[in-house]
Amino acid sequence: MNYRKLGRTGLSVSEIGLGSEAFVNRAEDESLALIQAAIGAGVNYFDLYNPEPYVRDVLGKAMEGRREKFILQAHVCSAWLDGQYKRTRNMDEVKAAFADLLTRLRTDHIEVGMIHYVDQQSDFDQVFHGPVIQYAQELKSAGTIRHIGMSTHNPRIALQAVKTGLVDVIMFSVNPAYDILPPNEDVNSLFEKATYEAVLSSTDPERQELYSLCESEGVALTVMKPYGGGALLDAKESPFGTAMTVAQCLHYCLTRPGVATILCGARSIEELMQAVAYCDAAPEEKDYAKVLSGCPAHSFSDKCMYCGHCAPCTVGIDIATVNKFADLCEAQGTVPETLREHYSSLPVRASACVECGQCETRCPFGVKIVEHMQKAKALFGQ
Repeated sequence: MNYRKLGRTGLSVSEIGLGSEAFVNRAEDESLALIQAAIGAGVNYFDLYNPEPYVRDVLGKAMEGRREKFILQAHVCSAWLDGQYKRTRNMDEVKAAFADLLTRLRTDHIEVGMIHYVDQQSDFDQVFHGPVIQYAQELKSAGTIRHIGMSTHNPRIALQAVKTGLVDVIMFSVNPAYDILPPNEDVNSLFEKATYEAVLSSTDPERQELYSLCESEGVALTVMKPYGGGALLDAKESPFGTAMTVAQCLHYCLTRPGVATILCGARSIEELMQAVAYCDAAPEEKDYAKVLSGCPAHSFSDKCMYCGHCAPCTVGIDIATVNKFADLCEAQGTVPETLREHYSSLPVRASACVECGQCETRCPFGVKIVEHMQKAKALFGQ
């Protein structure tokens, strides 16, 4: 298993995490076996948005006697009322549901208290200008939650959350299909093929800005929907008209700036192990460029996808990383000091480019790399 820092929290988390949907409609012994398999594979990051009592109970049982092996991202404002799930902003319901969470998990703290499912502007305003954020801050002050997070599918809302300075972790839906879509308050639009018909294939500017801001501010992205609800694994369902593999989907997510871990769905131990196998996969197995550059619909072009096909550079420039840093600055319209420092630490910078053009002959996306190196040199001054 590979591990990354969870942004400015300093927590070391597994690149592959486990989402709690894996435990829904599953017998207790099956869930316990799945959790044990995850722990055995080095998974240490778990999301728990589900309020179902039996889901909370089984995770609590699994953690007993080994709480230190679990870094929990558990949700505030997710309740189980009258036998069904409810996203709530009613503070009596919010507090009761969170108390139930701690009791059933048999713990006195949560590493990341995730404000649950904020996609609409009106909801964001209610949450961040009202008692919900105050309650989250009270829990953090008491040490009951160590860090505040928020889950959303809307990059515009995510950007606003990051800019409050109150949120350390954003749970966000990331994959190459969603990345080309503009912000939308209706999450269901993400799952409809018709949504993609008039969309050009380039990362939406607000999503790019979100990745950039998270990278520069140290706000970690934890990924949901890496397979697009399974659509990206099926050529008939994918908006690109071609299928990606699990490893390709995961690698795409993990090459986006700011991403720390992916909360994979797993209906079986076999599916979990398929995701975990990413960590030992060969570069050609992870390579998403050959899919995205040649797909029959929405083919990507003249946009660096950080795939690394341009390597090796004649003079040793890490071209993908230089492009990534430059893109992040362009998205914010400035050069954040953190990104300037990251760029300066590169052993070979864009100014070393000899304009031989060998990289451009290897790029599957037709990126004008020599021109990009010149722009990066001008941007960073070296």
